[in-house]
Amino acid sequence: MMLDKDGVVGEIYRENVLSRVDENSFWVYKIKMSEEARVKLVKRAISGEEHKELSWNVDEDDYEENAESDFKIEEKEKDKVLLVFLHISVITNAMDAGSECSPATKSQSRGPLYRNNSRENLDRFIPNRSAMDFDYAHYMLTEAKTGKENPIASSPSREAYRKRLAESLNMNRTRILAFRNKPPTPADTISNDCSSFRPSEPAKARRYIPQTSERTLDAPDLQDDYYLNLLDWGSSNVLAIALANTVYLWNATDGNTSELVTVDDDVGPVTSVKFAPDGRHISVGLNNSDVQLWDSTSNKLLRTLRGCHQSRVGSLDWNNHILTTGGMDGRIVSNDVRIRSHIVETYSGHHQEVCGLKWSASGQQLASGGNDNLLHIWDRSMASVTSPTQWLHRLEDHTAAVKALAWCPFQGNLLASGGGGGDKCIKFWNTHTGACVNSVDTGSQVCALLWNKNERELLSSHGFSQNQLTLWKYPSMVKMAELTGHTSRVLFMAQSPDGCTVASAAGDETLRFWNVFGSPEVAAKAATRKAAEPFAHLNRIR
Repeated sequence: MMLDKDGVVGEIYRENVLSRVDENSFWVYKIKMSEEARVKLVKRAISGEEHKELSWNVDEDDYEENAESDFKIEEKEKDKVLLVFLHISVITNAMDAGSECSPATKSQSRGPLYRNNSRENLDRFIPNRSAMDFDYAHYMLTEAKTGKENPIASSPSREAYRKRLAESLNMNRTRILAFRNKPPTPADTISNDCSSFRPSEPAKARRYIPQTSERTLDAPDLQDDYYLNLLDWGSSNVLAIALANTVYLWNATDGNTSELVTVDDDVGPVTSVKFAPDGRHISVGLNNSDVQLWDSTSNKLLRTLRGCHQSRVGSLDWNNHILTTGGMDGRIVSNDVRIRSHIVETYSGHHQEVCGLKWSASGQQLASGGNDNLLHIWDRSMASVTSPTQWLHRLEDHTAAVKALAWCPFQGNLLASGGGGGDKCIKFWNTHTGACVNSVDTGSQVCALLWNKNERELLSSHGFSQNQLTLWKYPSMVKMAELTGHTSRVLFMAQSPDGCTVASAAGDETLRFWNVFGSPEVAAKAATRKAAEPFAHLNRIR
């Protein structure tokens, strides 16, 4: 270490470079070296070219060439010379004093020669020796540069290996100098080894989706009419299908088939069927505008609802004890089946036949689609019996009839709707705001939609040209599978109570069953871990 009369301190690695560097070149007088001068000095020291000996000009605060002596720094000495230059330290307070130091002052000024960890003694232009990795600095100044000047033919695999090796050895750093100490490593109160005792979760296996139906039943005289709803699957695991004037029941548990009712030609054919939530009672819409209520276990007619419509009733849906009906006259009527005067709410907004009706899971919002290409969202709190109810949202984005409707089971305000042959789109709606959040062109008429109750998936049935069922991953809407087998448009779909099996009925007069949503065992496990959506029971935030 050297301390001159003005309090300027310099560090010289005598054992390394004393024979190559003139010691007098590192003495600094009176004025602090400017950053620009230090940079110039360093660059010239490591350039490898012939240089004049450098000394400091007191008046101009810069270096000047000494023409009396030439020297050249050899390649192997470059990193050493660089470190010499970078470790010249300037004592600012001694220079500011501007006076000669007494021996006592000199002895006091030795303090800064020893590292002080306090922040006030650090300089952002002077490297911190204790925080630097000299081995890495030596490598970067020698081997790394040599590798760039003499590149070796490399392949992608070699380059990938080099990057992985650099990451493993922490050699992806770009800085050689360090100006402050690294923060201290936090005390590890809990051993990292405990993570090895955590049970590893197995990767989720990709679900197998059968490409063919597991069962096919004949459905003679099934009406090939897009605007009707002739298929439903109740909570008691009984499926109802309307064939011309007759409603048949098929018990999925034992495979038995029975006839519920056959209506006369003057009131038929049957235009819609829908089970009540209890799975026992079933509503039957007729071509003459009447709606019948039946007990499916005793095959007994309970009552007939009249006066709701002026023409056929093509759509039905239940909201607890409220049966909502939609007719060809464009009217939507809610009926309380417990009381004599059953009409309790009316909704007017469609100008043509109402072919789609769906209540939300909360029972507060009703979606209706019609042959007038309109989709309405109704709020039950705004409903009235004395005057037509005003819609909450009137959505006009579809360009064909809207029959396919499905409320999302895991997001209460999300509705999927499908358009007819002139539209061919599946659209997703935020029913609180009325915004269309996504639209997908399927390429064919959308006849029906069903959500998977256990996974984020949507199933759609289609008409010409493939007459297929398509399984979509939501929200990416990537096709997961296309199920073919029907030879005519797949007009109707119904889902089993466990959510695993889907029944489809088509104009080819066949009823097919598809195990598209997984096995019951897997569905039961998924149902136990499924968490309820926050605020799913709320209609909107007021």
